[in-house]
Amino acid sequence: MFQFIRRRKRHMEIRKVKKGDGHRLKEYRFWHAFTHSLFHITITNENNEKIHYALKSRYFAEDSSVDLYHNRKHIAYSTLPASLPVENGIIEVKSQGSGINSIQYLTDKLEIFSVYPEKRSIRGLRMRLHKRFPTISFLIGGLAIVTLLSITILTLPQIIESISQVPWISENIGTFESPISLSIWMNVAAGFAGALAATERALMLRSHWLID
Repeated sequence: MFQFIRRRKRHMEIRKVKKGDGHRLKEYRFWHAFTHSLFHITITNENNEKIHYALKSRYFAEDSSVDLYHNRKHIAYSTLPASLPVENGIIEVKSQGSGINSIQYLTDKLEIFSVYPEKRSIRGLRMRLHKRFPTISFLIGGLAIVTLLSITILTLPQIIESISQVPWISENIGTFESPISLSIWMNVAAGFAGALAATERALMLRSHWLID
């Protein structure tokens, strides 16, 4: 049942894919870290030929989308989430409000391979830190999850209180008074900390239910 749902979802995502305009992928410069993300994968086909694919996703775009390049030539694009047909399989790209949080190459034989971020991008630098200093990386990731959990505990009662004040709910169910009351500035600070924590998890391509 679940396999059928996944296949159906992939089929619908593949139908969204549009043909590219053929422009060339520009060399990635350090300032591009603030404008878009870039991912790479090299696939070896049956003829032992190496085919390079790159995926580019712009930040702050009105519609979240991803561009696909074959040997640096633009061949396709799609809104997110996306399933992009490539050599012997598809590349699946998933995203949340914090950005792309999952990207993988799924072969026709249902084998899964990683798609790696550009080494000079923010994600690439975060991955490099993870490889060179795994203990520090683990602590940063743990701190991000603890931050998200703490913010949820602090803000959820306030959200429930606000919802309970809706006339229909207050009249038919009753109101709820939050035991926690934060100032405007504390709520702003909590939101900022939550955004940083969610971004950190997104940089590591790690999804978490608190982010969702």
